[in-house]
Amino acid sequence: MIRLLFIFLYLVFFYFISIPLLFAEWVVSLLNKHYKRWLPLPLVTWSFRCITAISGAEVTVLGEENVPKDEAVLYVGNHQSYFDTVLTYSRVPRRTGYISKKELRYVPVIAQWMKYLHCLFLDRKNPRQGLLMMKQAAEDVKSGISFAIFPEGTRNTNPEMLLPFHKGSFKIAQWSNCLIVPVAINNTRNIFEAHLPAVKKQHVILEYGKPFRISDLDKADQKTINTYTAGIIQEMVTKNQKLV
Repeated sequence: MIRLLFIFLYLVFFYFISIPLLFAEWVVSLLNKHYKRWLPLPLVTWSFRCITAISGAEVTVLGEENVPKDEAVLYVGNHQSYFDTVLTYSRVPRRTGYISKKELRYVPVIAQWMKYLHCLFLDRKNPRQGLLMMKQAAEDVKSGISFAIFPEGTRNTNPEMLLPFHKGSFKIAQWSNCLIVPVAINNTRNIFEAHLPAVKKQHVILEYGKPFRISDLDKADQKTINTYTAGIIQEMVTKNQKLV
């Protein structure tokens, strides 16, 4: 429980220091219409690294050399825990938006930070809105902003077997023709969700697979891009489960 308490206190601290920082960036953006907000990425990256340290998580990163640093990409990963975002966002080399559930849009201050980071909010019950959001994400990728998505659509309680990937999650890569970076995450659920409300020290494996473009695949794999990508990530998850 002590780790959870420290994380809570840290989040309260971050919440309150965020307010003047957000206000300052807002004022600057009013004075200079060409101003591009630079503060959110390094601040949130640093904050997530602090949360990782407080949790006691020991993170082994594999394949980080596979992540392109000179172009926007779509990160596609399996999803076990809230800590998936904490661990992966703390390592992104450029501006990256996450596809998040719509409920987060209504969290004060946090929602504003997410908007500054180009995160988009998905309403799973509104297919039309979801399609428009994917088009917006594809346009953002074309302008140089990477995106991350968890196509399982929910946190998976099975550490070894992935849930089916939603095919619509890949529209971003199809419409922008960006590289897909497969991301395999092992053992984050055991940090928190497996034994609520305690936060426990765990060894976590984070692996980045080789990037690929949908347009470079054969027609059969393009049509089943969700199962194709899930297969790549499943192979990494199975391999890395032995290292936990």
